[in-house]
Amino acid sequence: MKPIHLGTLLLMAFVLAACASKGHRAPVVDRSVDGKRSATDAKYKKDRREQDWRPESIIVKKGDTLYSIAFNYGFDYHELAELNGIKDPSLISIGQEIRLFPGRTMSSARAGEAAGSKPAGPVVRDQPRLVKYPYSEAAMAQIDKVQEPAQPVATSIAKTEDTSRSDDKKDDTADDSEDAPIEWGMPTQGKLIGQYSESANRKGIDIAGKLGQPVLASAAGKVVYSGSGLRGYGKLIIIKHNKTYLSAYAHNDKVLVKEGQSVTRGQKIAEMGNTDADRVELHFEVRRLGKPVDPAKYLPIGKS
Repeated sequence: MKPIHLGTLLLMAFVLAACASKGHRAPVVDRSVDGKRSATDAKYKKDRREQDWRPESIIVKKGDTLYSIAFNYGFDYHELAELNGIKDPSLISIGQEIRLFPGRTMSSARAGEAAGSKPAGPVVRDQPRLVKYPYSEAAMAQIDKVQEPAQPVATSIAKTEDTSRSDDKKDDTADDSEDAPIEWGMPTQGKLIGQYSESANRKGIDIAGKLGQPVLASAAGKVVYSGSGLRGYGKLIIIKHNKTYLSAYAHNDKVLVKEGQSVTRGQKIAEMGNTDADRVELHFEVRRLGKPVDPAKYLPIGKS
């Protein structure tokens, strides 16, 4: 047997013995913590979806307008128009899809699943790598370097996951902080002539008054609608108070605020009238995520 071949065989035997003694194995990733985290996140997101009943998008039906869609789902119609690329909010078509929320970009993993392929993951090797070099001190150093486990890759992945979790936490905190408690006040003075009734489809309360009587903003917010485009409401003002609540003021004789204007609690926004109504009155609604709720739960009606 030639010396060079003997040296090579001895070197290969040494490498295998070194791998066995050092105990180099394929990296094992413990997914138990990630599994618990995923389960917790899924439950949290499910709870949020149950609280917010609104779908990702809706299909326009006969009688719908962008104004009514925004009102019924608790949005500013300007935002829906921009989100859906609608230049003229008064022009939408039956059967048209209107997105209510910005589209969510799928992660690469989800995109791979949608395409029928498995999501990419770190390559796991279950055998040590074997390289043949002529025997020398430099070759031994090179072999030790080759046999190092791929730990930096796993560390990098862990850091990326931690960063995304931090971002998720920031987003959740931001969402929660945007809905601070609202201090509500009476929108006008007068006799309560109509009460909220879910069974009778009465979506708010009616307060009788005199022509030209002041109508006040019940809480601070931004005017998201001012006009006569919603059937049955006459001259209407809608104020968005936060991500959850809207208030509506209908049948006004004169409107004193413009869309996009910020208003304070108690600010005069209109004068009472009888537009699209049988008598001079204010029809007032409070909506949570677009759904009418009883204003009596929010207003100091007993003190009016």
